[in-house]
Amino acid sequence: MLDSSPDIHVESARIQKEIKDYLGLSSNSLVFEFRTVENNRVRLDLITINPRHRQSFLFHTEEGYDKVDVLNRMLHYVRNYKDKENSYTVQWRIRGEKELQTSYFRAKNMYDALDKLYYGRDMNTITVFSLVMNPVA
Repeated sequence: MLDSSPDIHVESARIQKEIKDYLGLSSNSLVFEFRTVENNRVRLDLITINPRHRQSFLFHTEEGYDKVDVLNRMLHYVRNYKDKENSYTVQWRIRGEKELQTSYFRAKNMYDALDKLYYGRDMNTITVFSLVMNPVA
């Protein structure tokens, strides 16, 4: 007899697809990075990859009790973040390149926006030229 409880892998795949669909991003543009942290909690870093300049940035981090819990928390965030966080525009350039890039972030404050920009990289590899909080529409 088969166990009727939901398969954790099927459930996590379903939630990941729902997050991708809600954000309107392709599988190539979104990375789910899981790791175990203190007290056996699971941390999820949701990372976006910009297809134009091929750079990755942190979208958001959540912690939960297990993989499904943290994915549900991320889904809740994704459904509500536009109402709770400010929009920022950052103009930046990778060291050694000439082209100025523009990226957009939702963040609690400008420091949080910069943390998302610099996520996973040496701060000396990117020069920020401007960071502006966008007006609320």
